[in-house]
Amino acid sequence: MGLLLALTILPNILGAINFGTLWGFKIHTFQLAVFAAAFVYGPTGGLASGFFGSLYSAIVMKNPYIMVGNAILGFFAGLFARRGVRAVYAGVLAYAIQLPWLVLSDYYLAHLPMTFIKPLAVALLFSNIVWAAAADRLAKPLTKLAC
Repeated sequence: MGLLLALTILPNILGAINFGTLWGFKIHTFQLAVFAAAFVYGPTGGLASGFFGSLYSAIVMKNPYIMVGNAILGFFAGLFARRGVRAVYAGVLAYAIQLPWLVLSDYYLAHLPMTFIKPLAVALLFSNIVWAAAADRLAKPLTKLAC
């Protein structure tokens, strides 16, 4: 339970850390914990980490829809991983399912301009690839720790 709790709280902290790239977009870091929870605890762990781990970002950005989007990401990453899909592919497939929610909720509900959403979508794609691969490497040691 302690590890799942940590993987649920950690995205709130990691959400404040972004790395700039040479291509002008930022690599977000919160997905590391969401994917780790999904790969260790399955869809339920990914959903919990994505939803509750986005609380800080949702409050700061005044966008509660972030929590639903990241819950979608975590749930489907865990579901695909449990069904034998390799981690990076599970992360990308989960993002493909999350993306319509992200675009529609950010544009229609949070009233963000497409000029903001498009680069964000690209940044999140690259971030998801990076952190799904990293979480894949962490999953075995974390699973042993959880037992």
